[in-house]
Amino acid sequence: MKEKYQVCENHLGKTIIMDKISNLLISLKNGGNAGKEVATLPYSKNLAAIAKTLFDAGYIVSYKKITRKNHDALELGIAYTNNGTPRIHDVKRISKPSGRLYAGVHEIRPIKHGHGILVLSTPKGILTGEQAKSEHVGGETLFEIW
Repeated sequence: MKEKYQVCENHLGKTIIMDKISNLLISLKNGGNAGKEVATLPYSKNLAAIAKTLFDAGYIVSYKKITRKNHDALELGIAYTNNGTPRIHDVKRISKPSGRLYAGVHEIRPIKHGHGILVLSTPKGILTGEQAKSEHVGGETLFEIW
């Protein structure tokens, strides 16, 4: 996978390397807790594939590629339950840039007793744990979300 890091500078002028997937997850979680309708992130094909998986699982209500100030961006609609609480309660990044973790098809287990999903990067694309089990593939365990 390409483009896993986002390079930016902090207020002191120091270069910071950020993990794009972690940035996506925390933006969705914090945006939901703040009551925002959308979260906007720099676009990458990998993030768009993750957004499609989250959309199919019901954790976001929409996703689209937009152009902002001559740069592509990914706009994600944050999902809420009927009583107004965010659909995303918490996230856990598993495979990190500092340490990759992989799971075979027999190592994939339900998350939070079936109330969450595991997202994997497999040879067949970005899949949830249930999809990966049905396709009989394992892969890099990206994150858990519930």
